Amino acid sequence: MRKQHGLRGSELESRINMTIDYYREDNLGLIQKIPTPITPISISNTKKQITSAYFAKKSTVDYIGVVQGIPVCFDAKEVSTDTFPLKNIHEHQYEFMKDFEKQEGVSFLLIYFKKREIVHYMSFKELNKFYNNKKYTKSSFCFDDLNKSYNIDIKNSLYVPFLKMLQKDIDKRY
Repeated sequence: MRKQHGLRGSELESRINMTIDYYREDNLGLIQKIPTPITPISISNTKKQITSAYFAKKSTVDYIGVVQGIPVCFDAKEVSTDTFPLKNIHEHQYEFMKDFEKQEGVSFLLIYFKKREIVHYMSFKELNKFYNNKKYTKSSFCFDDLNKSYNIDIKNSLYVPFLKMLQKDIDKRY
């Protein structure tokens, strides 16, 4: 059976979606999932469903919004091992996040290390360090290479409570 790449990250995204719904209900933030633009090729006549499509253009990040007056954008990534290949971050995504930071927004990744049931909040600064090194040294990084104080343990949780890490990231900047 062929692996379906379209479903990668769906467990993490479900948890994030529940989390951002909770944050909105409690007036903590307003964050929206950004759909990937597609162009349908064929549509089922009986079910009115898209049966074949292609990506219309490159997407930017998975989520964008504002938290307590601070613009945020982030992408959700998921790996089943302790190694994260940097090819999972596309150059156009990295460039968008970099430009977002230039506009005084906060960009980050939420990386789910499925085997450990830990989500790592990766600040743009931490991402930048690894991303810029990929040209010269490594094309991936390991869980052990990360700053453990930005780990979010999600065992037995439906949510990914990332606001504490976002606050920590913001405090470190100023």
